[in-house]
Amino acid sequence: MAGFLVEPIQGEAGVYTPDDNYMRTSQELCKKYNALFIADEIQTGIARTGALLAVCGKCDCAAHCEKQAATYAQPDVLILGKALSGGAYPVSAVLANNEIMNVIKPGQHGSTFGGNPVAAVVGMAALDVVKDEKLAQNARELGNHFRSRINEYIETTDTVTLVRGRGLLNAIVINDTEEGDTAWNICLKLRDNGLLAKPTHGNIIRFAPPLVMTQDQLDECIDIIIKTLKSFE
Repeated sequence: MAGFLVEPIQGEAGVYTPDDNYMRTSQELCKKYNALFIADEIQTGIARTGALLAVCGKCDCAAHCEKQAATYAQPDVLILGKALSGGAYPVSAVLANNEIMNVIKPGQHGSTFGGNPVAAVVGMAALDVVKDEKLAQNARELGNHFRSRINEYIETTDTVTLVRGRGLLNAIVINDTEEGDTAWNICLKLRDNGLLAKPTHGNIIRFAPPLVMTQDQLDECIDIIIKTLKSFE
């Protein structure tokens, strides 16, 4: 059997968000041709994009989930990591139903660190925090605020051409070629001004702040970003 492995949002590629119907259409094609639909949510999972999982749009807001139900998809295989432990412990996981998992028989697969009870407890505690503190909802609201403020700045400048993302996974596109060094120099200046970010693919700067941040903290970060960008106009 073949499989289609996809990031719901391409992080390292520059935070490329797919068209609204991309995930659902991909799932339907996989079902049609008997292929596994595999979602790599190592970067996008666990509330980062404003939903518990980016591929299915599920969060702590029933109205939001209902609205997104016709757009997002349910993967056959789900890959998780990074945020699964809240940054406190190295944890990753692969989730699937019994039909898929039972293809692997006892003795056919080994893992040096498999069956780690500490990792399991840490992962469950991190998921409880995400749910109890409504971090998906926080990421969704703050992400909208971030893109709104950056878009207001974009209207006044030629330095930045676009902001894109979902939740608290966002990127700005600098008006330069991929071979240029403007984005890199902006990141160095951001560092000097008190904010850490990294360029990706030359002219794109990615922002992925902590999900527990407040709007006041985010506004402080946005002020630094805009101040820095203005110095390159």
